[in-house]
Amino acid sequence: MFRPSYQPRLLRTAKQSLCKYSTNAATEGLVYPDSPSPNHHDLPSFLEYATRINMDPKSTTYVGTHYEYTVQNALERLGMSLKRIGGKSDYGIDLLGTWSVPSALQPLKVLIQCKAFARKIEPSQARELEGAFVGAPIGWREAGVLGLLVSQKSATKGVRDALGRSRWPMGYVLCGDDGKILQMLWNRKAQREGLEGIEVGLKYGGGDRNEKEVALMWKGEPISG
Repeated sequence: MFRPSYQPRLLRTAKQSLCKYSTNAATEGLVYPDSPSPNHHDLPSFLEYATRINMDPKSTTYVGTHYEYTVQNALERLGMSLKRIGGKSDYGIDLLGTWSVPSALQPLKVLIQCKAFARKIEPSQARELEGAFVGAPIGWREAGVLGLLVSQKSATKGVRDALGRSRWPMGYVLCGDDGKILQMLWNRKAQREGLEGIEVGLKYGGGDRNEKEVALMWKGEPISG
């Protein structure tokens, strides 16, 4: 069951774009930074590695890495292709990749900051995301790039206002530690970069209102990976 969710005023869905999706060879040549760890590359391999070295599940390394891989899995269900790159001199970027959406002529490039520990995301953290555009790898410093801030808390009015004022195409995602996405929004600049016409709603598993998750729609059809 699909049910449209509340759309904040600053993130009002525009009329559907006339763009048709097509692949672009430019994204195929993107050069990704090296992984911060040679011991794991996804959630299963990290869990195996953490068990093998007896990593403390309450440590910042465990919690942060686990959340980054959880976010990666969740966003890839919406059609993104992501790689974890978090490390030194990364300007806070944890995930990097591309997003194929039917509303854009070519895949969008995405850079993502994950906030596993934040009790509440402040507007200043939304503004810090702007710095990630400046410090991003070369292939992510041009047009067609979307920045996302991800946490386990809903976006406050201050955060939504900060996104709305930004000159960069940015958005916000609420992703629980169980991998369920419960909120997704973006600013008008992001709409113009390729998200115009994408609608955000909620779907309910088996009709259970407690089993809800964000669903993205394009011309009445769901978007998925």
